[in-house]
Amino acid sequence: MNWLLLNSGKGDPAFNMALDEALLEATARLGQPVLRFYGWTEPAATFGYFQKYADVERATPLRPLIRRPTGGGIVPHDADWTYSLAFPPGHEWHSLKAEASYRRVHEWIQSAFARLKMETTLALSSKKPPATIRSSRREEAPSQFEKIPSLLTSAATGQCFAGCEKSDVLWHGKKIAGAAQRRNQLGLLIQGSVQPPPGAPSRADWQEAMGATGRQERKMEWLDFAPDERVCRRTAELVQLKYSRMDYIRKR
Repeated sequence: MNWLLLNSGKGDPAFNMALDEALLEATARLGQPVLRFYGWTEPAATFGYFQKYADVERATPLRPLIRRPTGGGIVPHDADWTYSLAFPPGHEWHSLKAEASYRRVHEWIQSAFARLKMETTLALSSKKPPATIRSSRREEAPSQFEKIPSLLTSAATGQCFAGCEKSDVLWHGKKIAGAAQRRNQLGLLIQGSVQPPPGAPSRADWQEAMGATGRQERKMEWLDFAPDERVCRRTAELVQLKYSRMDYIRKR
């Protein structure tokens, strides 16, 4: 299976969210899944589409805050290893239930760490920290925004990754990777973050391990991808119309 690989480097928060949404919108036209690796030009925090801005603002001192196109909770971004996956409608991953796609992507990350001689496990069940920010799905069809699951932050302490959800990646019992999803008629978007533990290899080594395990274990063939004019134009529109606008970020 051919997969498109995009290493877009560091971007500002609005651009990063806009490009992920533009890839979701383009995935049916592209006809192949896209794996994107990216970083951040400044420290920031993203939060789930359904979270209330006022709650998020109180829960973390991180700024800027930006609303994601996916569900879930608060995620700190600076030195984390951030990635996204976009799948066209009808693809095998798109047809999976949310819990299954969540587990599958974290099994892939676990295999990449194993290749780098780092032992990790997947959480067998959820473990909630005291007082968590949660997202709500009542205002949208369940198939569109999926809270499986959230990257949560403790409202009492402001410390992110304080608890874990089932199938999160754990290192010595501590959560180091989680993700959020959006599945609709356009396709499936997964946005994930890895918080590298002490002694972890470099980001470049991890990205290479993700590609290698994909080839060996899942028979993926990688094609280097650069966003075409339509994706670039749509990304710029989304930055201007949504992700750089405080009325959108504060919409709830």
